[in-house]
Order: sequence, then C-alpha cells, then structure tokens
Amino acid sequence: MYFKQIAVPGMGCLSYVIGCSAVGVAAVVDPKRDVQDYLDISRSEGLRITHIIETHVHADHVSGNLELQSHTGAEIYFHESAPVAFPHKHLHEGDTIQLGVARLEVLYTPGHTPNSLSLLVTDTSRSQEPWLILTGDLLFVGDIGRPDLAGEEILEEQVRNLHRSLNEKLGRLPERIEIFPAHGQGSLCGKGMSFKSSSTLGFERESNPLLKMDFDTFKKTHLKEFPERPKSFSHIISTNMNGAPLLERCPIQRALSPSQFQAAMANGAVAIDTRDTAAFGGVHVPDSINIGFEKQTANWVGMVVDPTADIILVVSNDDAYDAMCTELHRIGYDNILGYLDGGIAAWQLGGFPINRLSQISPRELHAKLQSGDFGHLLDVRTAAEWRDGHVKEARHVPVTELLAQGVDVPKDHEIIVMCGVGYRGNIAASFLQRSGFSGVHSVAGGIRGWRNAGLPVTT
Repeated sequence: MYFKQIAVPGMGCLSYVIGCSAVGVAAVVDPKRDVQDYLDISRSEGLRITHIIETHVHADHVSGNLELQSHTGAEIYFHESAPVAFPHKHLHEGDTIQLGVARLEVLYTPGHTPNSLSLLVTDTSRSQEPWLILTGDLLFVGDIGRPDLAGEEILEEQVRNLHRSLNEKLGRLPERIEIFPAHGQGSLCGKGMSFKSSSTLGFERESNPLLKMDFDTFKKTHLKEFPERPKSFSHIISTNMNGAPLLERCPIQRALSPSQFQAAMANGAVAIDTRDTAAFGGVHVPDSINIGFEKQTANWVGMVVDPTADIILVVSNDDAYDAMCTELHRIGYDNILGYLDGGIAAWQLGGFPINRLSQISPRELHAKLQSGDFGHLLDVRTAAEWRDGHVKEARHVPVTELLAQGVDVPKDHEIIVMCGVGYRGNIAASFLQRSGFSGVHSVAGGIRGWRNAGLPVTT
C-alpha cells in the first residue's frame, strides 16, 4: 500500500494520497487547491488518481477537488448528506473503496460538520484488519473538532453528534489504530492541536480528557470557547459547496505602475504589504495593511480582509508575489489585481505620498512609561499569552477583537501596539492607521523583546 501525508505549513491542512503501486491506482483525500504535489506523486510513483475524497465540506481552505479532477479525470466523492452543488458521487456508511491492496471503509462521523466522514484504511497485503483511520476533523492529535462552524441553530445537535461519533463510532476500534486527521497545529478548526501530525487511538484516549467524559460534562467543557472565526470562513464554505473556479480562470494582472496602484486603491482595492515589520515601518503606501509572510499568513488575511475585496500587493520580488498568490488562492481570495511594479522604491521615486509606522524599542517604551508620557498601550495577544505575563500599564485588546470592533480611543491620541514578537502588532497598527488613527506606533520585538531587555512583566 502506498500512503503519503502532505501538509500545508501554517494553515495546518493535511491531505493524503493512498493507493497501490502494484496496480497503479490511488485516491487523494482532502486535497489543497494547489495540486502540483499530487500530480508529482502520481507521476513519480506510477499511480493513476482515480478517486478524490472529501471528509467534509471544509471551512478554512478552498478544496482542490475540481482542480485535481481537471488534471486527472478522477471522480469526486462526498458523504451523501453533503450540500454540494457540483457533480460528485455519494458515499454512505459502510461503503468500501478498493484500490489494489488498499481498502477504504466509510464511517459516517458527524459532529464537526453534519456531513463529516472518516475513512478506515486496511493494507490487505499485510492484514485483513484495519491499520489506520483518516479522521477528517472529528479527532485531531491532542484535540477534537469544533462543532460551531455549521451554525448556532444546530450547535447542540452537533455537540451530541460529536460525542457520539467519538465514543460510539471510534469507540469500537482497537487502541492500536493509527489516526491521521485532516488538520494539525495552526488550524482554526480546533483549539489546541499538537505539532505531531499522527497518533494512535490508544494514546489519544489516554491523554485527551474530552474522550473520557459523559455527554453533559463534555458539552459543558467543550463549549467554553472557540478560536475566532475569520471572515473568510463563510466565503470558503460557500466556495466549497458550489465549486471553486479553476485557477487558470483566475487571471492576474501582474505589474501595476504606481499610478495604476494608486487608482486601484481609490477604487476600493485593499493593498497588502507583505514585507517584514521593519521595512513596512520605515516607509509604506498610506492605507496599506502589513501582513507579511509567516506560518499563519492565510489565517491573518482571512481575519483582516473581506473575501470579496480586490487585492493589490506590495512585495519584495516576483517569488514573494507568487507565494502570496498561492496563500490567497488557498482561502478563495481570487480577486488579485497585481503588484506594485518596482516596489516601494518606485512608489517613492514617483513622488507618491508615503506613511511610516514608527517602531519603539522596549527600552524607549519603558522610559515613556516611567515618565508617564504615553497615550494608550494596547497588548493585542491572546488571553493565554496575556495571563502568562504582560506590561503593567498595558490594556488587553486581542487583535481579533480589535479587527472586529475597533478600539474606543480618539483618533488623534497616541497608540502603542504590542504583541508577541511584532508581527501581529504591525497588522493591528497598520489596520488602525488605515482606520484613520494618526499617532500609531508598534513595539519592536514585542513582549519577547521586552523580556529580553530584562524589563518587568506582571501576571
């Protein structure tokens, strides 16, 4: 049996190629939108992709099912209850798919979504007993799927389904079964996933308290809080239900002169500056938002930018432009008009207006706090990070809250933004600048720089 896990770093998306080298066939499960990895595997391993299987309708990334079908002609499969509008085949509880020596058995495991399934996998060349299970977003390594994405009106039903699927459907399986989920660390489809991308049922039963609870305790514990839902999620769900356009149908006008770039902004396009925090702080296009390359770039774009917006980019080179386009396409942000030709240097040489985001060092901030000569110090980290230690004078406003609700500060007051290392601080600070706040600064190095300078924190 051929088996390969493919990861999208940062987003935590995990997909799989399963097949049989002897007969040269394979299935791809939960494909990402950029499908070249699967085509490369198909070619190098001599496998013809005949099945494209989705464990559920995804909320955090646009599927590559239609993209992959356009290259391979393979059939697309969903659970029979999935509300999918494009042609596909139905899977039912107990169905089996035979791919040479690889056998896939369908388990209906609702909970994360009402249409979720898992795939029990057997390598019949070694045993007639299942070896592993692809759990989709039902069971992660160190976590379980969140049940709230399908809507508040069916939340309690989803929680009950989740508990039943974990305890009844997976409960009958032996502890030795290996689990391979559809998401890992970095995904917003759970709360606290492990960096490890596979486990065993036995280890998860032993180490995850949620798998040992009666329903009432499970419900009370699991519904306490969930990660912020990005504004991109509804758009992604809709795209996955209706079918994503093929990437060849997403034309991109690559190079925009400074005047074209300015005109696009005047027409409502959102300018994303992908450079690092220091470069953006030194000089940037007014009203642009700094979302640089980081593990969770796509998640942050989904928090800040409306999915229907036209997007223009400030990048350091062509490779950075291509990489950012891939990140955007993965979450269905296809309205990419192009990039600033010649970068920020061309913008300045053309005499166009500029803005700056001054970076305050931790020691400069400490001196301002000691003298009382400061406006508002906002710590935009998560609640857990805040509890672990923060600057005494700071006010806690998580970046997701700030992006959703703004901040009740007069727009001419000084605002100093602090995060973990500076990345989220620049997102928040550039968002505030774009919202009309004039005296915005960010703390270079964030709380890590503050601690490294030997300065005090409180808990």
